[in-house]
Amino acid sequence: MRLGLVIYGGLETVSGGYLYDRKLVEHLRRCGDEVEVISLPWPPYGRALLDNFSPVLLHRLSRGDFQVLLQDELAHPSFFLLNRRLRRRVAYPLVSIVHHLRCCEARPAWQNILYRQVERQYLTSLDGFICNSRATRAAVEGLAAASKPAIVASPGGDRLPGKITAAQVAARALAPGPLQIISVANLIPRKQVHTLISALSGMPRQDWELTVAGSLTMDRTYSRDLRRRIEQAGLGAKISLLGTVDDKELAALLLRRHLLAVPSSYEGFGIVYLEAMRFGLPVLASAAGGAREIVSHGVNGFLVEPGDTAALARYLQGLMEDRDRLARMSLAALESAVNHPTWEAGAARVRQFLQTFIN
Repeated sequence: MRLGLVIYGGLETVSGGYLYDRKLVEHLRRCGDEVEVISLPWPPYGRALLDNFSPVLLHRLSRGDFQVLLQDELAHPSFFLLNRRLRRRVAYPLVSIVHHLRCCEARPAWQNILYRQVERQYLTSLDGFICNSRATRAAVEGLAAASKPAIVASPGGDRLPGKITAAQVAARALAPGPLQIISVANLIPRKQVHTLISALSGMPRQDWELTVAGSLTMDRTYSRDLRRRIEQAGLGAKISLLGTVDDKELAALLLRRHLLAVPSSYEGFGIVYLEAMRFGLPVLASAAGGAREIVSHGVNGFLVEPGDTAALARYLQGLMEDRDRLARMSLAALESAVNHPTWEAGAARVRQFLQTFIN
């Protein structure tokens, strides 16, 4: 197949969505397909809307020798009108990779009214959808109000190096010492690290330690605010903000922690939940979005409503006090992740889906 993929920025960007795109491109190329990655500058939302009137972008895509053009839904503001102009010039179908809709995120209602209108126009301009979860597919179909070809291809959890045995998982959970919590999240408001810190701040300090691994520069204002919160609460010795770590470092961190906590306001899927479970970590996950497709509440983790500090604190306290339960949930998390489809399996399903668009 000859494919194009439109994204903002570069495939090396550290986030779950870009990881999904990168793993898909790697699989397609291994299968002998040609994939041209079309990288657009990452503009502010308002400026991106002007791309719809760009003759340069229209001409560039019109000249592409593609059998299918993929678009990461993150780039929707640049294409919600342009796709209709493009369709008059090309024969290839337009398929979007949807990680989650922007209008599903928590923000002031007036902003989501705008995002909903733009995303609706974008979704109705497409020929098909690749979704990372059933929740994402339902959101797409609900907003677009149209039945078009779509597939749910879940991410895998088998990317990181290293592995752990059930015996090691149980021994780690039952060993004495503070509960070792990790949050793998770029420091942006949606990841709700501030909610996690608020929940921990009222607990005995000898009972827990928190490590946060993720970019400190995506939202510098938010990062500064978190540092102030930590300093004002006197928690500098209990909370470590590591910044971005590579795959080897992340695997090593997960091997030594008891629990993953990323209580986001919304996650289309939450790849990091699955990756942590692969190392036998139960997860505190967002109840909003697709996490419930891999997290069974009270079995291999807990689903937390966005901003519910009290519930988050209750679950954390419970696992601090009951290490036997922590061990049971850790083993359940490991079993769930091992039985989940791999990255290769998901990408193979996507490839089969794309072939259906080629005559």
